[in-house]
Amino acid sequence: MTEDQYIEEMMARVRKLELRARRLVRESFSGEYLSSFRGQGLDFDDFREYQHGDEVRFIDWNVTARMNEPYIRKFREERELSVILAVDVSGSTDFGSHHLSKRELSAEIAAVLGFSALQNGDKVGLLIFAGEPLMFIPAAKGTRHLLRMIREILMARPAKHGTSIEEACNALVKTLKRKALIFMISDFQAEVIDKPLGKLARKHETVALRVIDPVERNLPRVGKVVLLDPESGIEMTVNTNNQNLGKAYEQMMIRQSEGVASIFRKHGIASAILPTDTDALPALHQLLKRRGKRRK
Repeated sequence: MTEDQYIEEMMARVRKLELRARRLVRESFSGEYLSSFRGQGLDFDDFREYQHGDEVRFIDWNVTARMNEPYIRKFREERELSVILAVDVSGSTDFGSHHLSKRELSAEIAAVLGFSALQNGDKVGLLIFAGEPLMFIPAAKGTRHLLRMIREILMARPAKHGTSIEEACNALVKTLKRKALIFMISDFQAEVIDKPLGKLARKHETVALRVIDPVERNLPRVGKVVLLDPESGIEMTVNTNNQNLGKAYEQMMIRQSEGVASIFRKHGIASAILPTDTDALPALHQLLKRRGKRRK
């Protein structure tokens, strides 16, 4: 495939993603997104008479003195957020045993979140990373801006194929001066994630979306195969019919998954698992609904 053909194929994917994402946002995601995430703070709205149960700290003493009645300040939520999509494009995300690779699913999820944010008046930015941060696009509004970000997710070709959650978190902490809402979309197959995620979550509202493929949970029994680690380049021959090997692998992946989930809970990071073999959007929908209920 030539470079021009590759670009044309990527643009066709972007256009298809745009249509699907817009439909999903229109049908369900926009309202859930709006109820799930707070703005940056509060803006002054008006004064009203003090009522029993109001917080005393909101009494405006100057107005109270003029009116000879206690008055309080009313506020409205500042709605606009800066939403940052931090997307893993490392070698492991190019794997997919079904119709979507993990990177393609990540791009679809990013498109849905991006259009939800834009529809609710928020700005959207992007960090793509692998073994190191590859590109940062500051938060802004506009459909063309978002489509460029989706294109970058699909077309990125990292020189370092490993995954560094640590480098990504450090880059976000260093770059973002104001509090932001960060969706980190990754398979989280990295060695160091605990302290970096904790540091990020203390400064910014962080949501972890873990993209997985079913083969990563259970090895299919297909006899002897050569497995290639796309991030380290290491090859090894494995007999997938070996029951002991299959059980050991399954247990290892369960421990790894539970370890990642415990880190999310430790730092108060909301999370969802998004599989490539089934529709991942209901899991994202449920995550937003849970957050909306807690907020209410």
